[in-house]
Amino acid sequence: MARGRARPDNAWTFNLTSPVDAMTLPDNSFKRALQRGAPQFGCWAAFADSYVTEALASIGFDWLLIDNEHAPNDLRSTLSQLQAVAPYRSHPVVRPARSDTAAIKQMLDIGVQTLLLPMIDTADQARDAVLATRYPPRGVRGVGAALARASRWNGVTDYLGKASDEICVLVQVETVTGLGNVDAIAEVEGIDGVFFGPADLSASLGLLGQPGADSVRAEIRRGIESVARAGKSSGVLATDERAAREYLAAGASFVAVGTDVALLGAAARQLLAAYRNGAADAVSAKPGGY
Repeated sequence: MARGRARPDNAWTFNLTSPVDAMTLPDNSFKRALQRGAPQFGCWAAFADSYVTEALASIGFDWLLIDNEHAPNDLRSTLSQLQAVAPYRSHPVVRPARSDTAAIKQMLDIGVQTLLLPMIDTADQARDAVLATRYPPRGVRGVGAALARASRWNGVTDYLGKASDEICVLVQVETVTGLGNVDAIAEVEGIDGVFFGPADLSASLGLLGQPGADSVRAEIRRGIESVARAGKSSGVLATDERAAREYLAAGASFVAVGTDVALLGAAARQLLAAYRNGAADAVSAKPGGY
């Protein structure tokens, strides 16, 4: 602790008599759960608002996807959501707008431990993604941890040496090309999981807007089986319960079962319809229909 002694001019001098307690690197509970094979149920946080994302975290989802690809997020809004979710058990997974070394570096520095990287079509792209999450000589991540929330501004003992142990790299396979290369992608060292994107995948298969089509689901099931053979985890977005259970039965271990925007929209439409339908019934029951 700091101790001081008064001086005649009311100034103080201070001496540190004991070191400040070092902080430990937060454990990536989501990565550990995937390693155990425990199913992880998630929700897409697309409103790009920390208050909404915190409300989702209070529900108890295993993971929440903070989306920078299709939601109006940026680095600052992602940071505020990481801070909002921090007190809760829900693990934040962040999807950058693209699998880009500079973007990945910034996400990691603000404290992201699990990345979902979009549009990975080849094993080389998957390897590049992993390299972007590792410091030299194992990778190409820029070294600036002293300025970063990830290291608690150098408060974490040996952050540089330990960081990669808690980073979870998930890559998205969402094209016909990616499906054709899924075996090689899953075999890449450092890849923790492969996520299948039904919307883009259905478009690539010539079925735009039909993510639940039988042939799309069949391709995803085959992809899940391929990833399992490599000893890696599979994930998928499945807001339809029947499809979600189908993918879980096929071996998927991290499944997003809803999106915040869809949940609000569905609940709001249901609420409004209940009153509008009731009002219409009351009007029709009046003499003369008014």
